[in-house]
Amino acid sequence: MIPVSMVGRVGELAELDRAWSTVAGSGRSAPAVTVITGAAGVGKSLLVAAAVERLAPRPAVILTGTARVHDPAPYDWLAAVLSVRDVGPLDLPPDALAWLAQQPTAPRERYAPGTLLRLAVRTVRLLVGAGPAVLVVEDLHDLDPASLNLVVELATAPQLPALLVVASRPPADAVAPDLTRRVLARLCGVRGAVRQHLGPLGVAEVAEILTQVYDEGPPPARVCAAVWQRTGGNPYALTELLAVHAGRGMAALVREPLPEHLRTPERRPVPRPAAPPDAELTGREVDVLGCLVAGMSNKQAARALGISVRTVTVHVSNLLRKTGSASRTEAALWAVQHRVPGAGQLRG
Repeated sequence: MIPVSMVGRVGELAELDRAWSTVAGSGRSAPAVTVITGAAGVGKSLLVAAAVERLAPRPAVILTGTARVHDPAPYDWLAAVLSVRDVGPLDLPPDALAWLAQQPTAPRERYAPGTLLRLAVRTVRLLVGAGPAVLVVEDLHDLDPASLNLVVELATAPQLPALLVVASRPPADAVAPDLTRRVLARLCGVRGAVRQHLGPLGVAEVAEILTQVYDEGPPPARVCAAVWQRTGGNPYALTELLAVHAGRGMAALVREPLPEHLRTPERRPVPRPAAPPDAELTGREVDVLGCLVAGMSNKQAARALGISVRTVTVHVSNLLRKTGSASRTEAALWAVQHRVPGAGQLRG
């Protein structure tokens, strides 16, 4: 309903398209791996869903699974896949398939862990068939250890024509942080693996979304800056804010109290020191400031400007001092509010 998900994610979509082409177009038999990480609410699942929806040619098979919210059990990912598919007869021992599908009638103990893992890989192979297929692993950080082992096995399985797409929060948010960290490292170490990390939206992207949602002309810069600050650039928080104030006009996004469930510490308004409106910035500092407005990290800014990360760090430090800002976000807000020429500011 609200066009938030893909704003600012065009590059990621194109990269997923290219990863799929290595499977569908080149006759590649080994899996292609894409790992997408990011904090809660940055749109990982929405990105995956949008990417799968537009894949061409269409995958012959799409297998999607995630961890259950309550009482996770071994092979949750595969059990979720099997729960929504009419798999028909498979060349597998019936009791093993019942165990992997977590059926109530499954025997408590029957196979050794290594044997069961091999049967799980075989199950996926039978479901994929000749392919090409897409295997989607949602919420890797919440999966059980058996599922994590299965994902690693699938990523390195020979003669498996599939694109494996894995979405996860950072390991620090995982049920088993160390194990998740090792799994992500293994997946990213697969030859040709695509690695994407989704960060918050920048002010310009918030403005693009407001322009699409409201038929009120270009959104004022102060509104864009305020909405960006209130939501932290988090797509989920922005979607919620728009939904809560739907039909009430753009001003309500700034005027009305923030919904209670969005009042997390990182999104509470931060008192800002008075910033000099006439700060004398060098041309390169203005360029770096524009990167901050776009929500770039120091590494991304360095790549965009063709300078070293160390040089960007020095410029950011100077910008904080000259603008009287306590953080990169405040410096970006300062640029928007003072309409710094060349800093990628939004005009209202």
